[in-house]
Amino acid sequence: MTTTAHGYAAPSADAPLAPFSFERRDPQPDDVAIDILFCGVCHSDLHTARGEWDGTLYPCVPGHEIVGRVRAVGSDVTRFAVGDIVGVGCMVDSCGHCASCADGEEQYCETTGFVGTYNGPDPVLGGHTFGGYSDHIVVKEGFVLKVGHDEKDLAAVAPLLCAGITTYSPLRHWKVGPGQKVGIVGLGGLGHMGVKIAAAMGAEVHVFSTSPNKREDAKRLGARDLIVSKDADAMAAHVGTFDFILNTVAASHDLDQFLMLLKRDGTMTLVGVPEEPHPSPSVGNLVFKRRALAGSLIGGIAETQEMLDFCRDHGLVADIEMLDMKDIEAGYDRMQKSDVKYRFVIDMATLEK
Repeated sequence: MTTTAHGYAAPSADAPLAPFSFERRDPQPDDVAIDILFCGVCHSDLHTARGEWDGTLYPCVPGHEIVGRVRAVGSDVTRFAVGDIVGVGCMVDSCGHCASCADGEEQYCETTGFVGTYNGPDPVLGGHTFGGYSDHIVVKEGFVLKVGHDEKDLAAVAPLLCAGITTYSPLRHWKVGPGQKVGIVGLGGLGHMGVKIAAAMGAEVHVFSTSPNKREDAKRLGARDLIVSKDADAMAAHVGTFDFILNTVAASHDLDQFLMLLKRDGTMTLVGVPEEPHPSPSVGNLVFKRRALAGSLIGGIAETQEMLDFCRDHGLVADIEMLDMKDIEAGYDRMQKSDVKYRFVIDMATLEK
């Protein structure tokens, strides 16, 4: 059995998102059905909907930063009850038995790869999954998160399900904490959460940006200062002083200018995926200081829950602008111009209008 869901979908790469009705499965024994309250708007949504990444399946209903209220649970569900406030992030399933899944790192599933909240294979109804730009969603209990923030903050919690975990996971994995000097490259949707989380972990945080006019905002978010990355003298003053750098920029750029700022044994981790490859970094910058260049992809379900609890305990949410569902194309256009501070969130109540 199924229920009819209402949302917005891209019918093709060159057509705007428009109202779309489709079927969701009724809850299976291990499923949680969720009325969606808010859905964050990620740059991945834009890339996928507009066919800028290979493999988009149409019609495409984007959205993987979901906060909602439980409307029904399956007979075997034990962790959630009707009325609970919950979250759903970038994944709704994985194989569950490979080494990565067994370690709670479902995002690195080695058998099938994780099933995306949208544009992934639907294991129950067939076809492909539809995301959070819709009125409700049905998700396996093991991929649903508890949200403990105050209800007044729920819209600003939504981006934590992608932007929050994408920055929290590498900061946690590389053991960022007190006494460390940490750099965040880029001050956008990801970068602003990286600053907040690294500062809450106790690190001395510096932002790298090409825009000097972002200095005061960087400080407001928790940074010690902003370093203008195109100012050679400003960069030279920090050579060999950083323990860790989190690079959130999704455009091709020179990595060496940041690698040389790392201490011996320092690491720079990339979380942005550029359309064109970065220029190859100098091997010497790595070899002579035993520096590392790494990457990181979202986080597992257990770590995502840990991130949500950490953000709740430290009073952290995203800086957001609210968006009506009908204005999603205008939101996409502004995102492409970096004209948002720092994340759009759709109020799904506007879908009814």
